[in-house]
Amino acid sequence: MPAPVSMTAFATTRGQGDGALGHCSWVWEVRSVNGKGLDLRLRLPDGVEGLEAAVRAELTRRLTRGNVTVGLRLTRASGGEGLRLNPVMLATALAALAEVETAAGLAGVMLARPTAADVLAIRGVSETASTDDTDSSALLAALMADFAAAMTAFETMRRAEGKALATVLTDQIDRIAGFATDARAVAEARRPKAAESLREALARVTEAVDADPARIAQELALLAVKADVTEELDRLDAHIAAARALLAQGGPVGRKFDFLAQEFNREANTLCSKAGDIALTRIGLDLKHLIDQMREQVQNLE
Repeated sequence: MPAPVSMTAFATTRGQGDGALGHCSWVWEVRSVNGKGLDLRLRLPDGVEGLEAAVRAELTRRLTRGNVTVGLRLTRASGGEGLRLNPVMLATALAALAEVETAAGLAGVMLARPTAADVLAIRGVSETASTDDTDSSALLAALMADFAAAMTAFETMRRAEGKALATVLTDQIDRIAGFATDARAVAEARRPKAAESLREALARVTEAVDADPARIAQELALLAVKADVTEELDRLDAHIAAARALLAQGGPVGRKFDFLAQEFNREANTLCSKAGDIALTRIGLDLKHLIDQMREQVQNLE
């Protein structure tokens, strides 16, 4: 049976790269808590073109709700600057040096042979290679591969947390069903006593005042209907069945379950207001307390 998914989770992955990436390492962190919608907070370094857009696309593809924070710590190795030869300028410089040596020889001028350092000192032959020159597309691909792994671990934890929540919610729904059964039994048991109380009240009123007995009986009947909790208990049974169906459905059911929890609370409030009996009132209060606990758990469902 599929389980609902929790909005609370955490995951992290580490990676490193060399070669075209330059020597660097990174750490991804993904964490989330409950939220009404999907709220993304990204803490990403500058200098990797397309990274933020790619991360947002991956998050919206996988998630529907939650306050999600994603952080990336990208560390580039120290000493990232070095020399890089320009082959075209090197060839041009060497050809020029050869021409100079040839001309000097024809003129009878003796020249000292240039060293490699002299050649490197010629402008344009060498240039500084910075970490900023790292292949951004290769780095982006490597970072996103590890981010996908972090998201897989993140989703696994969300499903595990959701499964644990489902166990808690199933137990709470079973207890609510037990309270509903108890309330129905108490309501049935009090029915003869309630009817007798109404008859006694009718007798006292007809003796005390000169009123139409039929009208008084009609008013008392209306009071009896208002005190009847059968409809509330029937709706409570329907909500219990709907809650179990949502848990069995799994996936992002948090919004529907939150609305259903409000309906549970509405029926419990009405039950308390119509109880007119200590035992039934006590059950109604226990129901309200348990429903409040259930609503707290439901807030974590995606």
